Amino acid sequence: MEMRDTDRALVQAATAVAKLRCRSENHTVAAAARSADGRVFTGVNVYHFTGGPCAEVVAIGAAATQGVTELETIVAVGDRGRGVIPPCGRCRQVLLDYFPSIRVIVGPADGLRVVPIGDLLPETYVWADHQIDPVPAPRPGD
Repeated sequence: MEMRDTDRALVQAATAVAKLRCRSENHTVAAAARSADGRVFTGVNVYHFTGGPCAEVVAIGAAATQGVTELETIVAVGDRGRGVIPPCGRCRQVLLDYFPSIRVIVGPADGLRVVPIGDLLPETYVWADHQIDPVPAPRPGD
């Protein structure tokens, strides 16, 4: 898909957060997500040796705190001028599970493009409780 002006603005928003807030090994990636109504939510990763949320997940949480249930587009940008970076596998799965129609900005600076999340996670795992109707628990005496 072709980049729109709103997509370029989203990259600029994530880049600004990366420059301002990603200044240590604890915060190395910034993300920006746009809701259907045009609001932009940002976040940074929270690195810790036990694991920690990626910037995309933090941005999703920021949107959720404002009552947003649908995100339209998301992008992640690395610190130290690394530019747009693709979401990790865990983020791809989270994005697909929560926002199956979300668009993701990926690619090098001179070739940015927007792709559906499904293109980044082909043949994806689907939560079992979303695949089938729950089986009722057996009742005593059955």
